[in-house]
Amino acid sequence: MKFRPNLGVLGLTVLAAAAYGAAAEGDAARGKILAYTCQGCHGVETYKNAYPNYSVPKLGGQSAAYLVNALMAYASGDRPHQTMHSHAVSMDDQDRADIAAFLQGEGVQSVKEPVGTPPPATQVCVACHGADGATAVMPDYPILAGQHPDYLIQALHDYKSGRRKNPIMAGIATGVDEKDFETIARFFARQPGLCNTQVIARQGRCR
Repeated sequence: MKFRPNLGVLGLTVLAAAAYGAAAEGDAARGKILAYTCQGCHGVETYKNAYPNYSVPKLGGQSAAYLVNALMAYASGDRPHQTMHSHAVSMDDQDRADIAAFLQGEGVQSVKEPVGTPPPATQVCVACHGADGATAVMPDYPILAGQHPDYLIQALHDYKSGRRKNPIMAGIATGVDEKDFETIARFFARQPGLCNTQVIARQGRCR
């Protein structure tokens, strides 16, 4: 399958980037304090969400812009999750920016050449997230490299079913066969990238 860019999607991307550009500047030192409550789930490598059961996502090294947008989506309900909603609605713009600045740390650096052979199913992903999942074309696109595969699979199912509200990912996930979700997720999970939040707390970077 050959990926063809959608001009409507590109327009939404520009607007999203412009909106983040006007967001609050993050204070990583304050964010480290505020993110203490995140450690109970995201700081434990083997911690699982229950019903449905999947690994809570790695956040260390993720882009600050993406993290801010994700928190806003949990607060609004565009991403349905009771625990995350409770946390997110208690934050203001500065809180979100500070937490995101801390979790971003030094960010994730691309390895340039992907580990292993990219399966054909990843062609719909690389235009936005990069060949290794670590070179997103916009700051508010997530890094996929190193993420838990079962979390990526769950996210794809949620976008395809409409539980997660995102016009870009809804269109992408709808066009991908569900049997390819695991192939896509396991490829990006193999790439060097994200880490859990305790790594960022200890050394300020993922590697």
